[in-house]
Amino acid sequence: MKSRFLLESIIGPRTLDTALQLTASVAVYSKACQKCSRGDKDPPLILIDDHLPYPQAILQVFGDIKHCRRKNGRGRFKHPRLKPPVDLQVGVVKKLRDNTGNLLKVSSKALFGRKKEIVKRIQELGIGQKINTSHMERLNGTIRGQQARLIRRTHAGSHLQELLQYSIWLWRDLYNWTRVHYSLLDETPAMALSLTDEVWTVLRYILYPVHVSDIQRRDWAEQRSSVLESAVDAYKRNKALPIS
Repeated sequence: MKSRFLLESIIGPRTLDTALQLTASVAVYSKACQKCSRGDKDPPLILIDDHLPYPQAILQVFGDIKHCRRKNGRGRFKHPRLKPPVDLQVGVVKKLRDNTGNLLKVSSKALFGRKKEIVKRIQELGIGQKINTSHMERLNGTIRGQQARLIRRTHAGSHLQELLQYSIWLWRDLYNWTRVHYSLLDETPAMALSLTDEVWTVLRYILYPVHVSDIQRRDWAEQRSSVLESAVDAYKRNKALPIS
């Protein structure tokens, strides 16, 4: 949020599958930052709304194995479950509306981690004074203002979901590399992340040579599949079979 860099934007219904894809993008970026010498070493801070699939998606991607103990040392071993890491911080913003959709109340809570620590980190990052999703709400307004396909009443709608997804990905790249932000002191999100030292033009973005090998594509696919595999699934897959 501090750099306004948009990682991913997926078109489709708000299901567990789309929540997993978004969370996987955050996890891959977080691991890349930890490997980079200039990356952020702090634990990931995630601010979300009260969408039901988010807790399960975050646990599947970031969760660790929790081994449950047996009572009195008897009986079968309990199946391992997922638990959030100690350093994971997730804040939730919940909006209460009436039957007509009017906003009545906005509350916040800590899904994982302590609320005081989440609020303190938000203040240190300079992105607010409490748990909020204002940056995401502002981004939604920017997308609707610059993408005619997403306006509520428009004649430029997409008949195919695939074409709509490609147009959103194109807008995402132009937003990250060619659009300056007043809050970033007239820099682009890519400049804020030190990915470039100047504002790109649309022509430079189009003519920039991008050649991705098949090996790199397979590497990216393996990274996403490894992130989407929960710690419990990996534990069950690597668990040795008993020998009679």
